[in-house]
Amino acid sequence: MGVIGYGLGVIGAGFGIGLAAYGATTAMARQPEVQGRLFTVFILGSAFVEALALIGFVVTLIS
Repeated sequence: MGVIGYGLGVIGAGFGIGLAAYGATTAMARQPEVQGRLFTVFILGSAFVEALALIGFVVTLIS
């Protein structure tokens, strides 16, 4: 049962990173001069989403 929960968590993380990448690329296409700042924010956001996915993995292993 825990594996199903982790699978759902990974789907959520993938969806979150996909939305972040879409937003970042759309913003860079509209305003190329802010590419550096957007890339930094995108990397930080992706790291936070992945950290949440790893926390879900650890909780699955503990349960």
